Amino acid sequence: MSGIDLSSNKLTGEIPVELGNMRNIHALNLSHNHFIGRIPNTFSNLQEIESLDLSCNRLNGSIPVGLLELKFLEVFSVAYNNLSGAVPDFKDQFGTFNKSSYEGNPFLCGYPLENNCGMSPKLSNTSKINGDEESSELEDIQCFYIGLVVSYGAILLGLAAALCFNHCWRKAWFMMIEALMFCSYYFLLDNLVTPIKSRLRRNVG
Repeated sequence: MSGIDLSSNKLTGEIPVELGNMRNIHALNLSHNHFIGRIPNTFSNLQEIESLDLSCNRLNGSIPVGLLELKFLEVFSVAYNNLSGAVPDFKDQFGTFNKSSYEGNPFLCGYPLENNCGMSPKLSNTSKINGDEESSELEDIQCFYIGLVVSYGAILLGLAAALCFNHCWRKAWFMMIEALMFCSYYFLLDNLVTPIKSRLRRNVG
């Protein structure tokens, strides 16, 4: 027998342990069903299997370490279940599987997943989220200040270019500067110099 494909059949209940007795099977696909319970330990008997897909079910518990004995396994996926604990050691055939084989199981940990087995997934995810938020805030602040500097620089350059190449604008600019200087002079004269002189006169008198 080369393989069994029971995927996408809305099958329920636990995976029959008897499937592990099919020692000569090369492929077993039980994905996209509603299987619950644990992965049968008897699957370690599938010594000829090359492809084992248990993804997108409701399986729980840990991944049996006996699966490390499957020396011909080339395709393996338990993604999107409710599995927990450490993933199998990253060696032999299991050293060829990346995190896509295990993703969607928030309580699985160990390489190649990002969850460290020494830290609870909840804490790890919270730390990651907080770190991402802080990093995002810093990036926003940096972008704001960079944008502000660039905007002011562009305005000043535009103004300088206009004054250099437009005689009328240049003349109007200097007239405005001159007017501001006169206004400042008379403001200081009326509000600072004149009151001081008045006080001095009163003191002398």
